[in-house]
Amino acid sequence: MANHLQKIYLDYASTTPVDPAVVQTMLPYLNQDFGNPASIHWAGQSAYETVESARQKLAHAIKAQSKEIIFTSSATESNNLALKGLALASTSKKKKIIISAVEHDCVFESARWLAKQGFELAIAPVDQYGMVQVSKLKELLDDNTLLVSVIHASNEIGTIQPIAEIGKLCRANNTVFHVDGAQTYGKIPIDVNQMKIDLLTSSAHKIYGPKGIAFLYKRENLKLTPLLHGGSQEWGIRSSTLNVPGIVGFAKALEVALKNQKKESQDIIQLRNRLSTKILKTVPYSYLNGHPKHRVYNILNFRFDFIEGESLALGLDQHGIAVSTGSACSSPKLEPSRVLLATGLTAVQAHGSLRISLGRWTTQQEVDKVIQVLPKVVASLREISPFKPEKLDLKHNSCSSTNL
Repeated sequence: MANHLQKIYLDYASTTPVDPAVVQTMLPYLNQDFGNPASIHWAGQSAYETVESARQKLAHAIKAQSKEIIFTSSATESNNLALKGLALASTSKKKKIIISAVEHDCVFESARWLAKQGFELAIAPVDQYGMVQVSKLKELLDDNTLLVSVIHASNEIGTIQPIAEIGKLCRANNTVFHVDGAQTYGKIPIDVNQMKIDLLTSSAHKIYGPKGIAFLYKRENLKLTPLLHGGSQEWGIRSSTLNVPGIVGFAKALEVALKNQKKESQDIIQLRNRLSTKILKTVPYSYLNGHPKHRVYNILNFRFDFIEGESLALGLDQHGIAVSTGSACSSPKLEPSRVLLATGLTAVQAHGSLRISLGRWTTQQEVDKVIQVLPKVVASLREISPFKPEKLDLKHNSCSSTNL
């Protein structure tokens, strides 16, 4: 890619740049207040107090107690700890684990691993928008159900799930409820008590904090078997020296996110709607994946018939525009998106999808650049596409506008 091109980053669902205020807050804990929180001397105790202050702030945002927050290295680790830790710690005869059909790979693969260990795995179906069908989930719930795990908002298509409704069902069935909130923590309100959530995953680098730090909320008295054994940090559930700079950065990132939440979300929604409306109107045979209204405010996922999303992402990259075909954790895979297939798309249709995710520093100029470039890239790819029917009017837009 030529260096003179304007670089436009529209992959915020994958990761975000660290906010400058977060960087400044973290710096002293890299080379000045660098103590180990587990040490009993002054340096260690200073670090301990810093960590506990941050823990309290992070817990307060979801109406939890600070002792219910377990620091981890990533959302992937938190999700693994939630599913495997709960299943391995269980002394009950319950063996069924239910996950939705649109879970992140780390939940899906953790559940598959548990199935190999003798647990029963059930998949709750979703509708055409990627929304869990609560009635179908209710049919799967029984006295043998140990855990239900549902992603709060899809990292691929943005659909927000009816978490409170599902939580109520789980609580009535005496079933543990885990929510992957990596895409929503700090963006939309979460109340673990009102939503009846027992386990919740979050991640700093989705809200302009550093990579390498996350947490798992664990309701008090819920037992988990540790995946890491060593120094018994985090109440013996997650051994490892705590990442003090990361924890400090996470708390600061949350503070900035909550302070700007209303205005930032409104600004991004305006840009998102502008982008979606223009693309659907100017690109024939284009469609919006995911729910048109119940979606996290910064994620758009489009389907373009007769081309491959990977080729489109590479074509946009040649113009300096960074987007993705779905989850960055599984982007090297050549298989069609499991999430999109669950919504009823064919493998070919799923391959023609593209995720565009906006963020704090996205500008209207950048959005207008995408509106200008994307239709041209799509048209050029369709000219050489082996999927295009011989007789096809590519000037006709088959799509109706979508209300966002």
